[in-house]
Amino acid sequence: MYIHLGQETVIKSDEVIGIFDLDSTTVSKNTRIFLSKAEKKKEVINVSFELPKSFIICSKKRKNKVFISQISSLTLRKRSGFIDTL
Repeated sequence: MYIHLGQETVIKSDEVIGIFDLDSTTVSKNTRIFLSKAEKKKEVINVSFELPKSFIICSKKRKNKVFISQISSLTLRKRSGFIDTL
């Protein structure tokens, strides 16, 4: 199954390690450090031309990638099938 992250970016759902809300998780110093290190390693891919709402950590052939998306984490989780829709 595939997940549309925004713009023209699609990833395989089995590559997803986690989907996170940007506002609530960046309160933590550890999350900010993680994102900063990922950006320095050029592992961050911004697929958002609008205000970013979530970030997705993926593993592709032993390389981690962090996608920044304008789509909410809840919507992405529903699209992925990780949570049931009501």
